[in-house]
Amino acid sequence: MCGIAGYTGEGNESTLKQMIHSIKHRGPDVQDIYIQPNLGLAHARLSILDLNSTGNQPMFSSDKQVAIVFNGEIYNYASLKNELKNKYEFQTNTDTEVLLYLYKEYGTQLLNKIEGMFAFALYDFKDQSLFLAKDIMGKKPLYYTASSNCFVFGSELKSLLKHPGIEKKLNIEAVNQYLTFDYVPTPNSIIKNVSKLEPGHFLIVKDNKIVVKKPYWQHNFSKNNTITFNDATTKLDSLLNDATKKRLMSDVPLGVFLSGGLDSSTIAYYAQKNSIDKIKTFSIGFEDKSYDETDYAKQVSQHLGTDHHTGILTQSKTLELINKIYPNIDEPFADASLIPTYFLSEFTKEHVTVALGGDGSDELLAGYPTFVSNYFKEPLASLPSSVSSNLLKITNGLMKVNDNNISLDFKVKQYLRGFLSKKNHTHQLWLGSFTPNEKKQLFKPEVYDSLHDNTGLNIIDDHFNSTSENWSNFDKTTYYYYQTYLLDDILVKVDRASMLNSLEVRSPFLDKDVVEFINSIPKKYKLKGFNGKYLLKKVMENNLPKNITNRSKKGFGIPLSQWIREDLKEEITAILLTEDFYFNQTYIKQILNEHFNKKRNHRKLIWNLYLLKFYMFNNDLA
Repeated sequence: MCGIAGYTGEGNESTLKQMIHSIKHRGPDVQDIYIQPNLGLAHARLSILDLNSTGNQPMFSSDKQVAIVFNGEIYNYASLKNELKNKYEFQTNTDTEVLLYLYKEYGTQLLNKIEGMFAFALYDFKDQSLFLAKDIMGKKPLYYTASSNCFVFGSELKSLLKHPGIEKKLNIEAVNQYLTFDYVPTPNSIIKNVSKLEPGHFLIVKDNKIVVKKPYWQHNFSKNNTITFNDATTKLDSLLNDATKKRLMSDVPLGVFLSGGLDSSTIAYYAQKNSIDKIKTFSIGFEDKSYDETDYAKQVSQHLGTDHHTGILTQSKTLELINKIYPNIDEPFADASLIPTYFLSEFTKEHVTVALGGDGSDELLAGYPTFVSNYFKEPLASLPSSVSSNLLKITNGLMKVNDNNISLDFKVKQYLRGFLSKKNHTHQLWLGSFTPNEKKQLFKPEVYDSLHDNTGLNIIDDHFNSTSENWSNFDKTTYYYYQTYLLDDILVKVDRASMLNSLEVRSPFLDKDVVEFINSIPKKYKLKGFNGKYLLKKVMENNLPKNITNRSKKGFGIPLSQWIREDLKEEITAILLTEDFYFNQTYIKQILNEHFNKKRNHRKLIWNLYLLKFYMFNNDLA
């Protein structure tokens, strides 16, 4: 995995070197640049395939007419190379070089031929155009901005901000969305006029202007209602086996994240099945047993015969990591599972350079409890929001605050919050932090009144409105998860946590063939009654211990409520109670006092706002 950066128009060698140096962690092996008047391309390489220097980038076609900087892996590159080898003379065994000649052969249509995770920028010297693209699920990041004098791009926002043509100005609409989502949803970024390229999209730049921007691939939920359940299990088994096998290609040591849940255990099973040697597997544990899953991971490892490694994330280590991680995060990001994901990546990197993970299964196969909650939402959704608000107040008064991971009081209160807005917004209010009413209290009146969308939720309506009329409500909700929570939370978390440790992570569940197949099967194969991931459980029931296939969903968690009240209290209070232009101090004091006195569990609100203000202060944006 790598980092890319560059520009057209204004720029110089010093700027380009600063841009790529800022994301050196993504590619610590080699950093290199190419520069000419009005063009700069830069690359930071983490060597995975063909470790020779001939694989370094920027890379050029033999006739020097095309150059590329590429971040990712193309899993079918060997077969594509075989198709091209009679016409083009290859100098390396890299997937990067295959992309160069695919472009010469097919132009932008190359995107219909490749399978993988990627973000790349390709410059055509003859056409004097820059071609940028991102994989279908958005696994690899790509930021960009255009002005009259330059077009600038990079794998991370920090690389763009090294270019003097970028005005570092807070995007208040993105701030508003972040407070709702816990992340800044694509295509926005926290910096005004800087965007994130959407998954399955490409754009072409000429004379510093975006002349083409469009999707090359889109989700299709047309159903194959003739496929039997038994045939579907056979098909999914075959596809997951192939997807995992493809992702085992590497010229450096490789392993698998293994939490002991169904998703990671599935990937570990297929990886071990396709390996002669024992696959290395990695898990982390916690001192607080309500958060710990190591016994399950060890059970799966013993069942599969993997070479298992376990690290323990202590409270002192977690507090240390908070100060290590967040100053290096490009945008405010309030999913606290970033911390254990970072630790897992750090621990795994001690042994391997590539890891496979189980991300994507929950979104594809309705694995989250929120999908089950849909069954109960209709009666409450039809009630006025004032009724839901009153029910929430009563519940807050009756249910005792509990600091355990995903405790009952947290689940009940978060569920009721989902009915404080429009129907399409319910899932996001279940998942996110501030409700529209809470943000009205949080923002200073003049800031709140200046917002174009003061709910921060209109982007959800955009996603639902962009879907086909033929899709079911279930499919539309699934699509919304793909375009928001999976894209900007799960994949960003894994990318940043792993790449800060120079570790590449691959996701077999997000293979194109797997995604297209699961999109095509009936809902009842995914969600049967209250049983999410039903098809996957049936595929794996004879391959894993039964208590693993039937386990309830349990994500990474840390005892955040307690730490806010104790170890982090002084630091969080200091930052949140520092006056700024945007937020109402009276409301902030209220939620702090209620949390400290155990009247309410405001961990999500406090953590969300703390990381936002931490980011703003660290980047001189307050």
